[in-house]
Amino acid sequence: MKKIVVLLLLLLSIKGNSQFKKSMFGQDPIINLENFQKQRVYYGYFLGFNSFDFKFDYKTVGPDILVKKTTGFNVGIVGDLKLQEYINLRFEPGLYYTKRDLYFPESAEIDTPTDVLREVNSTYIHFPLLLKFSSLRTGNIRPYLVGGVSATLNLSSNSKAIDDNYEQKFRVKPWTTNYEVGFGIDIFSEYFIFSPSIRGVFGIGDELIRDNDVNSPWTGDIQSLKTRAVLINFTFH
Repeated sequence: MKKIVVLLLLLLSIKGNSQFKKSMFGQDPIINLENFQKQRVYYGYFLGFNSFDFKFDYKTVGPDILVKKTTGFNVGIVGDLKLQEYINLRFEPGLYYTKRDLYFPESAEIDTPTDVLREVNSTYIHFPLLLKFSSLRTGNIRPYLVGGVSATLNLSSNSKAIDDNYEQKFRVKPWTTNYEVGFGIDIFSEYFIFSPSIRGVFGIGDELIRDNDVNSPWTGDIQSLKTRAVLINFTFH
């Protein structure tokens, strides 16, 4: 009986996989949601992952600040406005959570584990405005490129804190601006569009709030600090 069940499941799997390939890539595929993207406006939501980093520029040559990155998560909504057959304007506000550990080089003043390490937990509300450039649709597949600008509100910036790194408080500005570029693919199923994408985020301005002491061993040698991030989103329309 077990062998029969396994055999039936195997046959169903092979058949389903064959039908999927035919519907997506075959010479005469079943066209799903043929008129969906002809709508002027449509909406969706996304879930995903992120990896945020910091880019440091220094005033003098010396040991770098090391950044240990972790994988965070994203969730948000999508609004899409059709401008032209292959061009769409997208607004994708979302909530992004991430964590970075900063390891400062040891010195005369930075000589204990609590001085070396700064844990930077960040909760961002991210507001990207993007242009989506789609290719010709092939069956139920449509690749695209995306790019634009964004503004980010950091709810964990510590920007209003009086304490600084001497009290183990790392501070950055609450608002930042960025530019973004990436690519993705629209996969048309029978009931919805699944759209995985990957995007790079590049901060434009200096985000660092320096310590009260201009000669601080933590911030005194930093010329600028800018966000860098990779976003992987799975969007459903």
